Amino acid sequence: MRDRRVVRATYYLESQIEPARAAAILAGEQSSGTFVAVPGESAELHERHGAQVVDVQHRDRRRPSLPSRTSPEKVHAALAVIEWPMENIGADLATLQTTIAGNLFELQELFACRVLDVQLPAEFVAAHPGPAFGIAGTRRLIGDVDGVMIGTIVKPNVGLAPEQFRSVVRELARASIDVIKDDELMTDPGYLPLEQRVAIATQEIRAAEQVTGHPTMYAFNITGDLAGLRRRHDLVVEAGGRCVMLNVPVMGLPALAWLREFAAVPIHGHRAGLAASMRSPALGMSYRVWQQLARLAGADHLHASGLGSKFYESDDEVAANVRSLLEPLGATATPVPTLSSGQNVTTPGPTYAAVRSTDLLMLAGGGVAAHPDGPAAGVRSLREAWAAAVAGVPLAEAARSRAGAGEPALLHAVQKFGGA
Repeated sequence: MRDRRVVRATYYLESQIEPARAAAILAGEQSSGTFVAVPGESAELHERHGAQVVDVQHRDRRRPSLPSRTSPEKVHAALAVIEWPMENIGADLATLQTTIAGNLFELQELFACRVLDVQLPAEFVAAHPGPAFGIAGTRRLIGDVDGVMIGTIVKPNVGLAPEQFRSVVRELARASIDVIKDDELMTDPGYLPLEQRVAIATQEIRAAEQVTGHPTMYAFNITGDLAGLRRRHDLVVEAGGRCVMLNVPVMGLPALAWLREFAAVPIHGHRAGLAASMRSPALGMSYRVWQQLARLAGADHLHASGLGSKFYESDDEVAANVRSLLEPLGATATPVPTLSSGQNVTTPGPTYAAVRSTDLLMLAGGGVAAHPDGPAAGVRSLREAWAAAVAGVPLAEAARSRAGAGEPALLHAVQKFGGA
């Protein structure tokens, strides 16, 4: 009997042959089909385990997006929906990814192949714990702060000597910032090893809390060899650290899921390397698909790029990324959508207008560190810009109002970054 619990994936395909036939080839390649008949390949086996093409919608004919063994002038573009019985996959994330986004990208019949969406059986979702902390747990660790959480990245991202690093962390922690994180390139270098970085940062954060009363979370990058992952996590936790960071596309979903099994603090999921499988609209998978897998694997925070960013995604795409993270996924906790890249006081207004939520972490590098009056003023200006956005007050008006009340941080940020 065929398993009625199904994984359903939607693809964008391009093919020289009819789209329905191309979709059938994909379904066969990713389930029980072979290109020649083999012993044991029965009708009963196909009925129970073969992937099924549920729908094919022809779009148009266009120039092929990707190279293959042939070079046609025009190919068919189509959307195809394909289902697999959960029995084929079980509840394993690596098997799921191999099934919906594995060998199919190599099929010579396809001149484009991209996973646009995936719908998972409730039993599959329930088999994974998801984020241990998510939005609520992260807020709790930083003093139940209201509104958007404000964070930054240590810059310069590589090359700082220990005392230079200490100075940067001290200044940021005393600015009452919510989150500081390592850059994705900063792992365990000889000039500033993770153990030393953890000791310095936790010491400075504890000292700053005695002054400000505000707990700051530092996301220490523990990306590296898999055998040492638990040791690096334990090093952070034993020193009193409140967060660890993993470059998820580099380490892989199984590494993230394993870290989730023993993590005692939130996992900050960086997406370094993701664009290699996401940037082309003709290949790889959409952010909507990837974030579901990363959430199930246990990421508490997930990078979604940022509106007005220096990266390739449009503001509409970034807003869709954020909204996808805020959508329910079974009973799992909601991760913190993390905005980064070029964030400053000009971006809260359009961000709030697009996503209508303050359950976000905004990582602003220059938006904090490059404020004319220093990092503390940078943090204040971002909080004030978000308050104005939520209240529907134009940024320039809010800046003038705050300056008139003797608080010029927002006005100076507007003069620095624009938005007047």
